Amino acid sequence: MKIVKVEAIPFAIPYKKPLRFASGEVHTADHVLVRVHTDEGLMGTAEAPPRPYTYGETQESIVAVIDKIFAPQILGLTPLEREAVHDKLDRTVGNPAAKAAVDMALWDILGQAAGMPVSGLLGGYTDRMRVSHMVGFAPTDEMVAEALRIRDTYGITTFKVKVGRQPYRADVDACRALREALGPDAGLYIDGNRGWTASESARALREMADLGLTFAEELCPADDVLGRRWLVAQSPVPFIADESATRAAEVTRELLGGSATAISIKTARTGFTASQRVLHQCEGLGVEVVMGNQIDGQIGTLCAVAFGAAHRTASRYPGELSNFLDMEDDLLAEPLTIEGGTLRIREGAGLGIDVDPAKLARYRQDR
Repeated sequence: MKIVKVEAIPFAIPYKKPLRFASGEVHTADHVLVRVHTDEGLMGTAEAPPRPYTYGETQESIVAVIDKIFAPQILGLTPLEREAVHDKLDRTVGNPAAKAAVDMALWDILGQAAGMPVSGLLGGYTDRMRVSHMVGFAPTDEMVAEALRIRDTYGITTFKVKVGRQPYRADVDACRALREALGPDAGLYIDGNRGWTASESARALREMADLGLTFAEELCPADDVLGRRWLVAQSPVPFIADESATRAAEVTRELLGGSATAISIKTARTGFTASQRVLHQCEGLGVEVVMGNQIDGQIGTLCAVAFGAAHRTASRYPGELSNFLDMEDDLLAEPLTIEGGTLRIREGAGLGIDVDPAKLARYRQDR
């Protein structure tokens, strides 16, 4: 079974409301649908979400690198030759979302060929994950109202709160209001997207010491090397490296250098193959992981839950799997549903991705 065609289809779906955070904001899902075709008629599908303010990729760059560089290099290889595929992809630096989508589409083909869910091929630990919801910048009363609505509608009880605004006490007050509204049993953690300095981060953590935070993520830039290490050394909760740890080598650097004590895994940037390497690396070093969200659509979310549910360590904490709820629409023929605070993997062979052709025709940007 040989790879005979790779498609990179740009599409755009608006959000009901923008998600705002310290490093940017998102109004429209300008993503890329990636399809890998074989000579036996199987087709693997994945989604690449560009995040130019974090990784430098744009919708146009993802389409270009797949069409002009990646596809010509992997045509004629088999989906089983993942190491050979990655050897060729890695000759081009960067482009994590484009590489990840190609990788996950290949796994989708393997699952279909084997007649098994990809989650089962990856590990098969469970068939669902608990869900956490990301709350972006807004007036405090709106942030509280959103969290309560999500809890009451979907049963989600863990929330990741975007912080990093100036002055920092605005975010401290918002987190305190969320804790008061959600009660002591709700899970609460914060993500600064590098918006604060190390000293601002330290003051904020001290002022939130009584809120029972589970994690703190990327409060200040990892490039502020000494300040970041100083902050992490005194952090009262595990400190997650996310955008500063996009590859296995960066994970090693951040953990052994004292700049993080936990890792966010995002299949949208490391696919399944590299995400497994990162996960096993973290297990070997004894640090915790969280399944992160790259503001994925439903296809990307389906990939994230397939990976997270496959592994005991990755499914220990709720995964960030709900931000597709803020999109006006999606491409899946059968939308994802969150019930009782959990999201299930799709049954059947592969990833279970069934794209609605009418929706794709409506939202694609290349025709």
